[in-house]
Amino acid sequence: MAQSENLNPDPLTRDVVFLSTVDYLVNLTRANSVWPLTFGLACCAIEMMATGAAKYDIDRFGSGPFRATPRQADLMIVAGTVTHKMAPRVKRLYDQMPEPKYVMAMGGCVIRGGPYVKQGYHVLKGVDLIIPVDVYVPGCPPRPEALLDGLFKVQKLMAREKILDKKRRTTKPKVYIPA
Repeated sequence: MAQSENLNPDPLTRDVVFLSTVDYLVNLTRANSVWPLTFGLACCAIEMMATGAAKYDIDRFGSGPFRATPRQADLMIVAGTVTHKMAPRVKRLYDQMPEPKYVMAMGGCVIRGGPYVKQGYHVLKGVDLIIPVDVYVPGCPPRPEALLDGLFKVQKLMAREKILDKKRRTTKPKVYIPA
């Protein structure tokens, strides 16, 4: 997280009164309290659970409380193989999350179909076909360190946003139509 410089122009009160922007303060609190959705589909979910365990402790970075409902989460970590049968449910969970919401695609199967890309007719060839993805974490399955790095990228994304910027809210994902 970048340090905000003091915007106070008065040299007499510069060391006493700190002035900043509302964007910086809101983004700082939002980026340091990311609540991911408890949502795992396959082997990548095991690595996601390991990230929350004592050795890696995702709670140190303000992302500890994995939420069981999409209405309380602001980060969806799609961890595991998304099949065509599961895709509408993933889309529904995404739609139920409040704004601003972020998506992290974790693993090769989620990003582009993984080993099922040619013969796996039942596997979706990328979760970004149904929901917009902010951060991709490659691997099969990715290590907990890679998931933490993806979390840091989401936090940097949150820190750069403007409160009144409507562009992110108008981004519409592609419509999923089962074949």
